[in-house]
Amino acid sequence: MLFLDRLQNFVSGLGTAKDKKIGNAYVFTPIDPQQLVAMHRSDWMGRKVVDIIPDDMTREWREWKADEAIVQAIEKVERAPQINIQAKVNEAMQLARLRGGSLMILGVDVGQPGEELVLEGVGKDALKYVHVLGRDQVSYTDINRDITSPYYGEPMMWRFTSSAGTTVDIHPSRVIRFVGAPILDKSSAGDEVWGDSVLQIVYDALQNAASTQEHTASLIPEAKTDVIYMPGLSEVLRNPVTTQQLTERFTYANTMKSMFNMLLLEGNGGTGENAQGEKWEQKTISFSQFPELLRQYLQVASGAADIPMVRFLQDAPSGLGSNGEITLKNYYDRIGADQRNKLSPALWRFDEICIRSATGKRDPKIYYEWAPLYSQTEKERAEVFKINAEAARAIVGSGTGQELITREAVSKALISRIEEDGNLPGLAAAVEEFGPIEENEPTDEELAAAATTQRAKASNVTRMQAAANDAAPRTLYVRRDVLNADEIIAWAKGQGFKTVQEGLHVTVIHTRTPLDWIKVGQAGEWSSEDDGKMTIAPGGPRLMERFGDAVVLQFSSTRLTWRHEDIKRLGAETDFPEYQPHLTITWEMPEGMDTSTIEPYTGKIELGPEIFSEVKENWRETVTES
Repeated sequence: MLFLDRLQNFVSGLGTAKDKKIGNAYVFTPIDPQQLVAMHRSDWMGRKVVDIIPDDMTREWREWKADEAIVQAIEKVERAPQINIQAKVNEAMQLARLRGGSLMILGVDVGQPGEELVLEGVGKDALKYVHVLGRDQVSYTDINRDITSPYYGEPMMWRFTSSAGTTVDIHPSRVIRFVGAPILDKSSAGDEVWGDSVLQIVYDALQNAASTQEHTASLIPEAKTDVIYMPGLSEVLRNPVTTQQLTERFTYANTMKSMFNMLLLEGNGGTGENAQGEKWEQKTISFSQFPELLRQYLQVASGAADIPMVRFLQDAPSGLGSNGEITLKNYYDRIGADQRNKLSPALWRFDEICIRSATGKRDPKIYYEWAPLYSQTEKERAEVFKINAEAARAIVGSGTGQELITREAVSKALISRIEEDGNLPGLAAAVEEFGPIEENEPTDEELAAAATTQRAKASNVTRMQAAANDAAPRTLYVRRDVLNADEIIAWAKGQGFKTVQEGLHVTVIHTRTPLDWIKVGQAGEWSSEDDGKMTIAPGGPRLMERFGDAVVLQFSSTRLTWRHEDIKRLGAETDFPEYQPHLTITWEMPEGMDTSTIEPYTGKIELGPEIFSEVKENWRETVTES
C-alpha cells in the first residue's frame, strides 16, 4: 500500500528499495550568520540577491494624492533627516533579507515607549525619528497568544539593550517588523518571530556559479602548455647532478624560444617510427563552450533569486527588442504587486502616524499610489497622449448636446491624466490662469460653422470667375513651407542625419481628385496670422517614424487636421485615409540608426501661407537633399 501512489518496476528497481532515488532526502542546514554577512560583503552575486529587490521596491517610492499643501506637508515629514523613510525602509528590507528579520522603531512623542500607541492621540509634529535595528540588536519577551488581540503572534514587548547596559522596552504598536524569507511552519522554526535569510535558499546556486567562474579563471594560465617527451627521463631524474643539468638545459631552451621563437631538441630528424630523440608538442584548451556554461550557472542563480538576468546582470542576452524588455516589464509588475500586497500593509502604522504628524488629523481622503517602476520612452508617452486625446474626443462626440458626459468633465479628467503621465507638467495651473480648453479651442460646431463660412467666402466671386474655374477642375497639392528650416536642420544634423531634404514643408493635402480651387478657398480661420502664416507651438506630442523610405517628424495640429478634412468634404480623395501632420526630414536613413532612439524636435515650427499646385506624378524624382 505504501507504493500505490508512484510508478514501480521490480525488474529495474524503479520505485522500490533498490531505486537510487530512495536515498534522496531534503535536509535543512542553517547557514552560520557570520557566513551570511561575509557572503554579502565579499561576493557580488550575494550582494545583488540581497539588495536588488529592496532597491527596486523603494527606488521610485510613492505619490500622495491630496491637496498640494497637504502632500507637501506629508513629504516634508517623510524626508526629514531623522526620519528619511524611503532610505530607512530600503535598509530595513535589505537587513531582513540578509539576516531573516529587522525592525523599524517609530519614535512618537506620545506616551512612553513601553505603552501602547493610540493613533487618535497622535498630533501634529509628533513623529520624531525612525530607527532601523537588526534581529541581533533586539530581544523580546513572551509571544502574544491572545487570539482576540490585534497584536496576536507578536512579542508582548520588544527589548533593546545598549552597550552601556541600559534596557528599553518598546510596545509592538511602535514597531514595524520586516521578515526575510517567511517560515510557514512556525512549529519547526527555531524562532517564530523571524524568518530565514534569502541567501539560505540560493546558497548552493550562488556557490556553483561562483565556483564555475573561479575554475574557469584558473584555466586561463593553462590555456597553452608545452609538452616535451624525453627518452630515459626517469633515469636522468634519479641523479641530482643530471637533474640539475636537465633543469638548466630546458631553462635555456625556454629562453631561446622566448628570444627567437624556436625550440631546440635532440633527435635524428626522422618522422613516424624512424623518429628518435625528444619530441615536443603544444596542447591548448578550447574555451568555446565556457561562456555558455557560465551563463547557464548564472541563469540558475538568478532564477533561484527570483530576479531576471536582464536585471541581475544588467544585460539582455536576447536583446531588449525581443523578450528582454517583456521580461523586465513582468518583473516590475511583480515588484509593483509586492509593493501593494506586502510593503503597503507593513507601512500602515507609519503612514497613519505620518499623516497625523504632518496635518494634525487623519483625513480619510488622503491616500497614495506607488510610482511606476518602468519609465516610458518618449515614443510611448506620445502614443499614450494621442490615445487619451482620441478617447476624450470620442466621448465628447460631435457636440450635438446629446452627450452623456459634458465637455467640461472630460476636459478636467483629460488635464489630470495628462499631468499624471508627465506629458505637459503645469497644464492644470495654466488652464486655471488662462481658462479651460473649451473656452479657447473651437468646438466641433464652431469649426463646422467656420468651414461653411469659409466656403461661402470662397464662392463669393464674380460669376465669370466662378464659371471659368468651375470649367477647369484640377488635381490639388497644398503645402506650407517651413520658415525656420535652419533650426530644424541643425537639430537633424545633431541627431546624426547625414543629409536633410531641401525645402522642408508640411503637406496639407495631396489628392488626384479634380477640384475647383476657388471653392477650396484660403486657409482663413485655420491660419494663426493675418498674412496666412501659421506657428506650431513648442512641445506637445512629437514622434519620429518611417513612412516607407522617408523619415518623418510627426506632430499634432488641430488647425492643419481640420483644414485637411474641410477640403476632403468637397469630395477630395487621398491615398492615406488618416491624415497626420508631419515633416519629411530625409529619404536617406543612416545605416544602423533606429527611429526609437532619435530625440524628436520639440521647438516651434513656423509655417508659411498655403501654396497650391497640381499633383506631379514624378515628384519623388525632384527631391534633393543636402
